[in-house]
Amino acid sequence: MLEKKERSESESTNPGAVPRGDEPAAASTDPEAKPQGEAPGTADSAAAPQTEPQAAVEPKPEKPAKSQKKDKKAKQAGEGKERPVTEPAGPPPEPAPRPRLLEHYEQRVRPKLAQQFGLGNTHQIPKLMKIVLNVGMGDAPKNPKGLEAAAAELAAITGQHAVVTRAKRSVANFNLRQGMAIGCAVTLRGARMYEFLDRFISIAVPRMRDFRGLSPDSFDGRGNYTIGIKEQMIFPEIDYDKVEKIHGMDITLVTSAGRDDTARALLRELGMPFRGEAPVAVN
Repeated sequence: MLEKKERSESESTNPGAVPRGDEPAAASTDPEAKPQGEAPGTADSAAAPQTEPQAAVEPKPEKPAKSQKKDKKAKQAGEGKERPVTEPAGPPPEPAPRPRLLEHYEQRVRPKLAQQFGLGNTHQIPKLMKIVLNVGMGDAPKNPKGLEAAAAELAAITGQHAVVTRAKRSVANFNLRQGMAIGCAVTLRGARMYEFLDRFISIAVPRMRDFRGLSPDSFDGRGNYTIGIKEQMIFPEIDYDKVEKIHGMDITLVTSAGRDDTARALLRELGMPFRGEAPVAVN
């Protein structure tokens, strides 16, 4: 009874007072404190943006070293790229005409030699194998410019680069050591060989001084013939004004005859003017 009276007195003196059992909880000063009645995690989910789970990426298998090298070579070569279509520049070049002396040998000389010597096998018919032009210069070690000039003249005569020849062994009497340059040489084969021989017979030989024919005794016993030239001026490719020194050369014609008589018949039919014999005309 006394408690009820006290409550009634307090309510009468303070009508806005709230009963003790219904007093609201004091506001929290902690900024991290969550408001009452909210479910846990709702504030965090509203503040942070939601991200979708990413799918696991499988690592690509590494290529072996060989395949990587092939790919790199293909890139360098430009495979897989479209190549521009290029139109042909023009008709293909015409093949060079065959030498006149070679045509003469195949059409006339071969059948005549086969009939003359009774050669049934075509491989036994003698033929010209090569022509070697050699220029020897004794002062080549002391005069290298003279050797260069001789090599240039030999290249102009033959149309082929000359090779410097060197001593195979030392000779004390000539102050010669092994490996020293002693001259230059050119070896001709094929079409150039027949073209040079044709120019030599028809142009150079008639320009020799006091020419009465080539010696028939210059064979070596194996079917090879050597001609000694005293001056390089007989060749039309040499310019008189540019010649520093007159020198000679040796020209060796190597055949497959193996004997002097068959080799002499071969060269005579090719138009070689031997002494005491009428030369054969080459058409």
